[in-house]
Amino acid sequence: MTARTPFLRALSLLLSLLFCFALPALPALAAGDKTLPAYAVPDRALSAHKPLTVRLGRARLAMQGRLIGDTPYLPVSELSDLYADCRVQNTADGWTLEAPGLSVSGWSGATYLTVNGRVFYDPHPVAVLSDGDLYVPLETAKRLSGLQITFAPATLTVTLSGAFTPPTSGDAVYDPDALYWLSRIISAESRGEPLAGQIAVGNVILNRVRSTAFPNTIWGVIFDRKDGVQFTPVANGTVYAAPYWISTVAAKICLEGYSVSTAALFFYEPSKATSFWIENNRPYLFTVGRHRFFS
Repeated sequence: MTARTPFLRALSLLLSLLFCFALPALPALAAGDKTLPAYAVPDRALSAHKPLTVRLGRARLAMQGRLIGDTPYLPVSELSDLYADCRVQNTADGWTLEAPGLSVSGWSGATYLTVNGRVFYDPHPVAVLSDGDLYVPLETAKRLSGLQITFAPATLTVTLSGAFTPPTSGDAVYDPDALYWLSRIISAESRGEPLAGQIAVGNVILNRVRSTAFPNTIWGVIFDRKDGVQFTPVANGTVYAAPYWISTVAAKICLEGYSVSTAALFFYEPSKATSFWIENNRPYLFTVGRHRFFS
């Protein structure tokens, strides 16, 4: 990203917390925060994590969840058995689950699952524990099942209600034009960066779309020339290159409404910068990989 930006934009209002979906966001970074939270599942032994009682309404199920750190997890195959017979298969690339109207893939340690062509992200990684099942955070379990799921920490009880409803497919959810351009600018600006950094770049684009100081479409933000080219890949043509696969994943995560920061409007890479207008004029938020982000 270039540093040519109008000083007038220092007065812009930062608008809205959501993008199309009322979904939980990543832990938002308040002004002054410099690091992103990191989560891991260091111990895969089932016995290392507290068991959770699981109820369907008032009925207690044989299914057991696990409290990993302070995050409740549920086993995917048992959760899906509430809906229909499913097939769980270990593959060379990870793990898949197939059921009527539901196709899930992922791998142990991943921070996202691919579900019916959509990408559901949670900073708490999925984990295959010693019983061989894939455990996912409660928020991800809600997304892939459509169930209402609540957790009572005092009693270590998870309660399920509602009907198991597979998510709508990605083809019906993602606007093709939005996905096309968002994945390309993420790839051109941050290919090789960690996933959180690529999500943050996508957040900058969508934050600008929601701001009154910038155009109100993804294409308009990327190709904004009001005060000169805003993004280097537009100037050098790399924005037209096919996106790297993980950048498409990051774009889908952004379009699902997940956000590293709802405040970030600017970023740049110091080692390649020819101007330091952003550094000198915008409040610094955090650094991910090679990029520094500002509001």
